[in-house]
Amino acid sequence: MSTDVDFLVRTVAGNIRRLRQEANLTLAELSAAAGLGKSTLAQLESGKGNPSVETLWAIAAALRVPFGRLMEDDRPSVTVVRAAEQPAVRSTEGGQVGRLLAAAGRRGTFELYAMDIDGPARNADAHHAGVVEYLLVVEGVVRAGPQSAPVELRPGDLLTFPGDVPHVYEGLPEAHYVLLMSYP
Repeated sequence: MSTDVDFLVRTVAGNIRRLRQEANLTLAELSAAAGLGKSTLAQLESGKGNPSVETLWAIAAALRVPFGRLMEDDRPSVTVVRAAEQPAVRSTEGGQVGRLLAAAGRRGTFELYAMDIDGPARNADAHHAGVVEYLLVVEGVVRAGPQSAPVELRPGDLLTFPGDVPHVYEGLPEAHYVLLMSYP
């Protein structure tokens, strides 16, 4: 039971912080709009508070979002996109062929890397909450994803997974891929 409560408190904390930042509000501005003390809001955002329903309703109203947005687990699921299974869109000039692999309406920043991998598997620690990784294989074969369920990918395959859990990258035996890290 305690684990469920802890998970809910962490989820609410991350959602309040993310929604406040998306609204371009400071802690002071949101606390004033919700009629709460700034220290109370800071504790909620850090996951150290246990908010009442009334407090959550006040925050949702101040953010102009549905109450459920504060409670929902907004973590992306692990998604594998096989390039060969996506419909091709061909240009009439230049012989280009494109396949939509992913589209996202996320706000925040991103980092894009060209990666070469060989040798033993690399185990990566979890990043901070809300980080999403997009891995597109260019050459070779890669085994990657959350340590609990890595998948094998071939050229053109795209893997999307939450980067805020321990994860792994491995070339089988070597590979080149593009990695995009999206931060909230």
